[in-house]
Amino acid sequence: MGEEGVKGAPTERKRGEALNGSGFKQSPAPVISFEVWGQISRGLVSKSSPKKPRGRNIFKALFCCFRAQHVGQSGSSAELSTYKEEANTIAKSDLLQCLQYQFYQIPGTCLLPEVTEQDQGRICVVIDLDETLVHSSFKPINNADFIVPVEIEGTTHQVYVLKRPYVDEFLRRMGELFECVLFTASLAKYADPVTDLLDRCGVFRARLFRESCVFHQGCYVKDLSRLGRDLRKTLILDNSPASYIFHPENAVPVQSWFDDMADTELLNLIPIFEELSGAEDVYTSLGQLRAP
Repeated sequence: MGEEGVKGAPTERKRGEALNGSGFKQSPAPVISFEVWGQISRGLVSKSSPKKPRGRNIFKALFCCFRAQHVGQSGSSAELSTYKEEANTIAKSDLLQCLQYQFYQIPGTCLLPEVTEQDQGRICVVIDLDETLVHSSFKPINNADFIVPVEIEGTTHQVYVLKRPYVDEFLRRMGELFECVLFTASLAKYADPVTDLLDRCGVFRARLFRESCVFHQGCYVKDLSRLGRDLRKTLILDNSPASYIFHPENAVPVQSWFDDMADTELLNLIPIFEELSGAEDVYTSLGQLRAP
């Protein structure tokens, strides 16, 4: 989510002509190669689409995941880099510190209700909102898909929301295959009405917002161990590796999206998730996909 506007008016979305047997366009190879998944999850490679610079003000407080403006007394460059505003590259020390959470289930603190009969046996997929499914701005955007009023300190502001290309097709297919949960580090006062407009078919069984995150070293982290689901059957789709540093081996990386209407990332991910939907253990299946 950025306060800045887009560089130009969005162009018409391109829809596929050739469809595969599942009713979705037969797409080229995924933009993110499986070979780099392991490196991304270990924090050795940053994603190739860095987020745009963001100011700090009351508007930004609505949206997700800053690095805290805090350094130690020495003020060294190493400390400054640890607290970078955008945590697209994860410090290895952070990962080593957090890997202990990977298989750990915290009893009695589940964020999700019991699995419904409809979703019994399904993998749970946690899906991010901003820069994964949509991009939003306080500045007017031509051809915005949604305009959402948000009250901040007694004043109502308009938030202009662009849907990522193929998000409707992606969510529809995901709802057919998985128990889908929206999990965003944004505040509910913004994210809830946006999701109402985005998810017309009720794909998301639950919605989790910033208060459900764990604030860890300046980042809002989505701790999958608190969901109340078997981690061997849980996936997370998020554009920010900082969001899943507790469980990098459960992650499917996705490039950050702002306004490129030629983007096919979500379309390319559909066959990957179709393959993962039958996994008995996501660690094994993701490991096979990541293998060279």
